[in-house]
Amino acid sequence: MKTRANYLTSSAMALCIAFISFGCQKSNDPGASTENSGTTQAKTATEATCVVQGWASQNGGTTGGGTATPTVVTNYAALKAAIQNVNVKVVQVNGTITIPAAGRISFQDQTGKTIFGSAGAKLVSNDQSKANSGIINVKRCTNIIIRNLIFEGPGAYDTDGWDNAIIDASTNVWVDHCEFRDGVDGNFDIKNISDYITVSNCKFAYVKPPKAGGSGGSDDHRFSGLIGSSDGATADRNRLRVTFVRCWWAEGCVARMPRVRFGKVHLVNNYFNSTVSKSCIQAGFEANILAEANVFENVKNPVDLMDNTSTAVQLKNNTFTNVTGSISGNGNTAFTPSYNISTLNSSSVKAAVTSSNGAGATVGGNNCS
Repeated sequence: MKTRANYLTSSAMALCIAFISFGCQKSNDPGASTENSGTTQAKTATEATCVVQGWASQNGGTTGGGTATPTVVTNYAALKAAIQNVNVKVVQVNGTITIPAAGRISFQDQTGKTIFGSAGAKLVSNDQSKANSGIINVKRCTNIIIRNLIFEGPGAYDTDGWDNAIIDASTNVWVDHCEFRDGVDGNFDIKNISDYITVSNCKFAYVKPPKAGGSGGSDDHRFSGLIGSSDGATADRNRLRVTFVRCWWAEGCVARMPRVRFGKVHLVNNYFNSTVSKSCIQAGFEANILAEANVFENVKNPVDLMDNTSTAVQLKNNTFTNVTGSISGNGNTAFTPSYNISTLNSSSVKAAVTSSNGAGATVGGNNCS
């Protein structure tokens, strides 16, 4: 869906240009429809022309299933079959699909695939049990794009269950314009030697109240996301290169925005504003974090150095408004990214991320400028 000239001449010209340089055009309301879903089926794959930035642009880049004709799915059985069929390269999700108990989808050992949602597409899990929770587990995959989907769990409940989505031992993955909310154990994790990952224009939130009394011991496990699963996972050294750009950790997130171990993680132009937060960025064992031009507003502990075992935590040009707790790095210089990335001044980040053109499942399909 090409950006129109009259739009570029509007009062929002500067902001629009910044978004064009980055990628995808969005709708007026996260999750709301800008196109009739029936009209997207023939267009979406061929118009996917945006180019990934950040770590997923390296190591040969990330193109997913390219311009292959989408396989359109509207129910769980069709969704699972399409995702698990190695010959299906582009999957288009229409409407709301509920994941049944024990129905978590294993997406394994595939290369070159795109999964995207039409406007308003949603994957929902209502199971809070340890074994049966979660929506999708991406494992040992390469060159994958996941775009414009809402992943909705049943609410946080500490049963040592599953996240809404997990990237496990996978390389060159681009997660773009998705919303992750109300996961059981968390919203979205990246772990186990995964590498060259970009998460762009995504929103993380908890809308449902947490459930107390879980076997894991926490009565409020609204912990959004991990990079690296444990201090003992030393195979993650020199892996877990992840970029978060123009993402939004919104209301309800308590911690892990994200929590990082080992990885070279670049956080740029993100917005943090959960008033129930206890820690935002959490720098764990051997984490190497570069946080630049982000905005922290009405949160606690924007930068949590935890037990001070990080390799480097470096902050550049961030904005802190009405925050309490730590706002400093650990004094060490972080890695230098091997890529260039379009970067807004921090003064423009909140408006860009939260506006009608902001983070979330907002592009109406797989359409990119």
